Amino acid sequence: MRPPATTGMREARLLGPADLPAALAVCAADPVAAVLAANRLEIATRAGLGAAGGQVWGWPAGGPLRAVCWSGANLVPVVPDPGDVPEAIEAFALAARRQGRRSSSIVGESGAALGLWNRLEAHWPPAREVRAHQPSLAIDHDPDVEPDPRVRLSRADELAVVLPACIAMFTEEVGYSPVAGGGTAYRERVRSLIDERRSYVSIERPDGVPGGEALVAFKAELGAVALGVAQVQGVWVDPQFRGRGWSESGMAAVVADARARVAPVVSLYVNGYNSRALRSYLRVGFEQVGTYATVLF
Repeated sequence: MRPPATTGMREARLLGPADLPAALAVCAADPVAAVLAANRLEIATRAGLGAAGGQVWGWPAGGPLRAVCWSGANLVPVVPDPGDVPEAIEAFALAARRQGRRSSSIVGESGAALGLWNRLEAHWPPAREVRAHQPSLAIDHDPDVEPDPRVRLSRADELAVVLPACIAMFTEEVGYSPVAGGGTAYRERVRSLIDERRSYVSIERPDGVPGGEALVAFKAELGAVALGVAQVQGVWVDPQFRGRGWSESGMAAVVADARARVAPVVSLYVNGYNSRALRSYLRVGFEQVGTYATVLF
């Protein structure tokens, strides 16, 4: 049963440090759906909202929190009760209109993310792309396929090899280079993932040529970790190594290590039109637990 109505139902409020435990409790209602926001909230809890790189809004403005929205590089609404979506999203849209667009995307559970965009579309610049159907997958057991023993954590001295693969993946997935404007922030993001032991690679030589220049054949990162969930992002196989099943065995290696070392549940989301990737993840043992949506600017 939903809590009784409170004051401030039409508006969200800016949350401060004292509100972070309650905000994380909202996210804990569905940790897989909320992991992107919860990851930033956990950073804010440890190091402050400034270090987390954004702010968080809570709804309703008065009374116990029932929904939150992270506003940083991404705008991430979290509304655990579907019955709250219309009112909560209306309040978050009002806050977003007042702030103006600062995020490069709106992303999250599809009903909340698309509902937010529907209320912002008339007020913000046009979206570059709307990905309305992205199956959200999770696995909480050992992978169903044998992990690739070549997949391992990236080393700090491999940044020069890992970075080009990350740039290639991002460009292929999003449609523009993350280093087109200089790329210092993106390089530091890749470096931090390596330093935090969240970057995985297998490194090969082109066509098996001895002495050839090393390159990343498979890569993936744990892009967000919170509330017992590790979300895999940036999965990529170099084109010359595709068609060999390496995405499945590589992902199995990531799942096995992440579950043993980082979090008991591993998740990811995939574009609905990418049926080949979806089949691969299902063979590894992932199951669909929801649907994401992403609006790219």
